[in-house]
Amino acid sequence: MENKLKELEDEVNVLTSKLSDLKAEIAKVIIGQEKTIDQLLITFLAGGHALLEGVPGLAKTLMIRTLSDGIDLLFRRIQFTPDLMPSDIIGTEVLEEDHSTGKKFFQFNKGPIFANIILADEINRTPPKTQAALLEAMQEFEVTYSGKTYDLDRPFFILATQNPIEQSGTFPLPEAQLDRFLLYIKIGYPEAVDEFNILKSTTGKRSGKVKPVIDGSEIIRLQELVREIPISDELIEKVNNIIRATRPLDSEVDYVKKWVSWGAGPRAGQAMILTAKARALLKGRLSVIPEDLVTIAKPVLRHRIIPNFRAQAEGITSDEVTEQIIKIIGI
Repeated sequence: MENKLKELEDEVNVLTSKLSDLKAEIAKVIIGQEKTIDQLLITFLAGGHALLEGVPGLAKTLMIRTLSDGIDLLFRRIQFTPDLMPSDIIGTEVLEEDHSTGKKFFQFNKGPIFANIILADEINRTPPKTQAALLEAMQEFEVTYSGKTYDLDRPFFILATQNPIEQSGTFPLPEAQLDRFLLYIKIGYPEAVDEFNILKSTTGKRSGKVKPVIDGSEIIRLQELVREIPISDELIEKVNNIIRATRPLDSEVDYVKKWVSWGAGPRAGQAMILTAKARALLKGRLSVIPEDLVTIAKPVLRHRIIPNFRAQAEGITSDEVTEQIIKIIGI
């Protein structure tokens, strides 16, 4: 038993050291934004997808591309535009001819969704019909075209970016699609010292290229290890209480009854526990602590708590609702 535990600890140390190497590679290009990078890595470790939101110019696309450069997996970028069609994402059938027999047949040409890491750039600049083309891939890890189902290679991640929806020319994502994202990450402006270093480093000689330091099989193994991380029944009960408190009909929190239209479902509780486990592993721990749950609560619940019209008029956000719930229920 002790030998198995020692082997597991050694394996965890080797793999988590590769995550540290990956962060070091990313730091060659991305200055600051450690919190955002940690949340992206948590998304990978938990086997989910992430939505990044921030105003233009905050290096959302560069951050995802740099992260993919550090992982030995197939990467594709899809630029979402108002005229993008579902077939531009999934693929389409084309008429081919067998030159030996002269017979014609339809051949399915796979679209860019058939990769391991997908950058869905400015996802809210395309109409809901095209956004919905990602739903099956995000949930079932497969796509269906003309009645035939095609499996997607694992690991499979969709990392989407969007500009704030109050900006012109955007289409808000439907709640059903938002819920498919494990984390909703908001990127703010950099700190003064980071911005100074960005200006200095990006206007001079280019730094070294990012090299792959971890591969797909190691990512899959890390995802397996995440699910083996223990979490106490007491903390699971806390998660359960927090999720149930987000629902205005059932909640005992008056703040929720006043400001929330719709609360989080069971998928939010699953996401909260999985991402807490992933954060524990990222930090080199083999157990979940309350700090893990507090840290990931907002990005997990940000898109799953829907403030009512009164809250929107008063400028009350889902993050503020989450803060109040945690303050009242505690972790």
